[in-house]
Amino acid sequence: MEIDFGKLTPYERYKLMSSLIVPRPIALITTLSAGGTVNAAPFSMFNMLGEDPPIVMVSINRHDDGALKDTAVNIDRDGVFVVHLCDEAMALKMHRCGERLPSDVSELAEVGLTTTPSADVAPPRIAEAPVAFECTVWETLRSDSRRIFIGRVLRLHARDGLVDRKTCRIRLDDYAPVGRLGGGFYTKTRDRFTL
Repeated sequence: MEIDFGKLTPYERYKLMSSLIVPRPIALITTLSAGGTVNAAPFSMFNMLGEDPPIVMVSINRHDDGALKDTAVNIDRDGVFVVHLCDEAMALKMHRCGERLPSDVSELAEVGLTTTPSADVAPPRIAEAPVAFECTVWETLRSDSRRIFIGRVLRLHARDGLVDRKTCRIRLDDYAPVGRLGGGFYTKTRDRFTL
């Protein structure tokens, strides 16, 4: 089978790409609204781009009505955000943070997640997350359909015991992140092998 992407609608391309390029890590991002409300939303068009400088990328598409999502509005305005990686224990709450709520309502309060202060940026971290990266915007790419934020990582927070600081190795027995497949499907990462 061969498919000419030039003959597909953007939605058809999205469905194919998001279901085939898997599993994708999920960034549960916290930002602050103009009024100080903590906004949290998950994005699976996310990954690391490099370590020198330490940068990550998140692509945030618009709502179906064309409006920018609160996360994109907040990052555009403030230039800071916190990326959390999610494990099995918080997967359902992470997914529920994707519901569209008014910008003055915190998704974290709605789903029962708690915050703790960040060290270098204003948006707080999610206490239950195993990993959090405090970021500032390094570069922004804009198109009609989305904002792509390239963030420079300022600081890593990890659950106690997760990182062996001497070797910079992750204790995988204590880390069970989830990944995104297509549609509403997710995957666990416990079935591992070494090559």
